[in-house]
Amino acid sequence: MDHATALLRAYDTQLRTDAETSSALAVTRLGPLHLARYEGGRGFVTYQDLGSPDAAEVRRLVAAAVEHFRADASVVRAEWKTRGHDHAPGLHEALLEHGFVPEDPESVMVGDARALAVEVPLPPGVTLRQVTAEADVRAMCRMQAEVFGHTADGGARDADEQLRRLASGEDLELWVAEAEDGRVVSAGRLEPVDGTEFAGIWGGCTREEWRGRGVYRALTAARARSAIARGKRLVHSDSTEYSRPILERYGFLRVTTTTPYEWSRGPGE
Repeated sequence: MDHATALLRAYDTQLRTDAETSSALAVTRLGPLHLARYEGGRGFVTYQDLGSPDAAEVRRLVAAAVEHFRADASVVRAEWKTRGHDHAPGLHEALLEHGFVPEDPESVMVGDARALAVEVPLPPGVTLRQVTAEADVRAMCRMQAEVFGHTADGGARDADEQLRRLASGEDLELWVAEAEDGRVVSAGRLEPVDGTEFAGIWGGCTREEWRGRGVYRALTAARARSAIARGKRLVHSDSTEYSRPILERYGFLRVTTTTPYEWSRGPGE
């Protein structure tokens, strides 16, 4: 088995299990599907393996998942997380047919945490720290909303979610890089996955004018060092085309791709 295949197998067998929905309020099993419900009216669909379905079976699973969420009035939106290496004939067409809208595909990157835990010089005046206070978390989420173009609520909903997770004792770390004036210029999360060798790095982004200066690399290195201190050997990330080359530089491999498809409850539903 080559290295990339071994990493993909570790990703599939360790992460695409109940570990992926451990913070959900409730999880319903529907055949191979895990249908999760979270705070804030969010649903989520994932699975380890659909088996060997034909297009008709895939369409039936999509329809059943949508019906499940429609029947739960607390769910106002849901994400179906696809992976590029899965055998799922007709999935794209079935998701579109049932009201899902695809977002941009991302690369699933996996690699050795030690490869990321390097010393990276920061630009003058920039500091890194882990944050937990409400004002800091909200500043972090506002910056991420600006960078990702999620300007509808200025990151307020995401801040509420991260604060709830911190208050409930979930195992996650929020990291920021700040300029000399206290402005957040880069940010990201670390989420160790209980019972696995993995920690995830999520939400990583940097303001455009600060890119290419080592800030994101330093923030990633800090999270990798924390993962190692927690006994984690592997790091995974769903990466945009901004962060993928940085991880590749440290030996990470793109083991597959992922495309989120988003469904929203219609008016009057």
